[in-house]
Amino acid sequence: MKLFDRLVLAAVLLTFCVVVLGAYVRLSDAGLGCPDWPGCYGHLTVPQSESALAHVEKAFPDKPLETHKAWKEMVHRYFAGTLGLLILAIFITAWRNRRRLPTVLPTILLLVVTFQAALGMWTVTLLLKPVIVSAHLLGGMTTLALLTWLAHRRFGSMPSIYGANFNALRPWARIGLLILAVQIFLGGWTSSNYAALACTDFPTCQGGLFPVMDFANAFHMIRELGETANGEQLSLAALTAIHWVHRLGALITFLYLGWLAIKTMRTPRLGDLGIAIAGLLVVQITLGISNIMFRLPLPVAVAHNAVAALLLISLVVLNSKTTMKSGR
Repeated sequence: MKLFDRLVLAAVLLTFCVVVLGAYVRLSDAGLGCPDWPGCYGHLTVPQSESALAHVEKAFPDKPLETHKAWKEMVHRYFAGTLGLLILAIFITAWRNRRRLPTVLPTILLLVVTFQAALGMWTVTLLLKPVIVSAHLLGGMTTLALLTWLAHRRFGSMPSIYGANFNALRPWARIGLLILAVQIFLGGWTSSNYAALACTDFPTCQGGLFPVMDFANAFHMIRELGETANGEQLSLAALTAIHWVHRLGALITFLYLGWLAIKTMRTPRLGDLGIAIAGLLVVQITLGISNIMFRLPLPVAVAHNAVAALLLISLVVLNSKTTMKSGR
């Protein structure tokens, strides 16, 4: 089905764009550029006319319009809305041709993107609550992973040589994907709590390997932004704990995925994929260190999110290849 394949490919590309745009909106502090949802100050576009601006001042007196932030947020919503329609089209096409096309994954995708839309709304209405923002990031990455899997099943090829090497690699590839998923969550938790600059030196943190840290408040999920569960201000020690754990996760991810990349390179017919994983891993670690040393420059921070998404794609492809039957 050419239509189905084109929809899937377009959805993968658009999901990557949505993930990167979401990171850009969050990192440029534009997540509340529009205080309502799904519109912006009661409009489907950013208000510009004199009458619309007058309505904004009257209806939102405590939330003045910052046009540049509002446009960032709305462009992200337009892209995300288009993606939702694409996934709906994939779902409908799959079920109309269910004798020839897979239906389980398109159904799961529709459910995920519907929940993702709700998370997008709660991100705004609950004022950037960290657990919601982090879940929204995970939802976007999950959508990307599922679409990548579906696309590889439609477009990907499997070398004719398939045997013990692939069987041996399969469990390690799955563990690698799990480790990366945890690290993506830790990165989202760091970003959503604005803890990226809790440590501004490297490889030490605040001058030592083990600074003062408050893990209890750092990883209490149900709380407001910048506050503890008791409503007190979140301490530097808590922010440091968030940042430090993300660094520890980065080290574990680097070591494991580095080993997995070498193992993949040594597997017949998977050498190029192993090289891609290794290259992306080196770039990602470089970007992470640069974020610390150069105080979180926006292009570098956004690129850090984009490469995380590319790493996810590469590991999903690796997992797909190691589970495909010979001849695909």
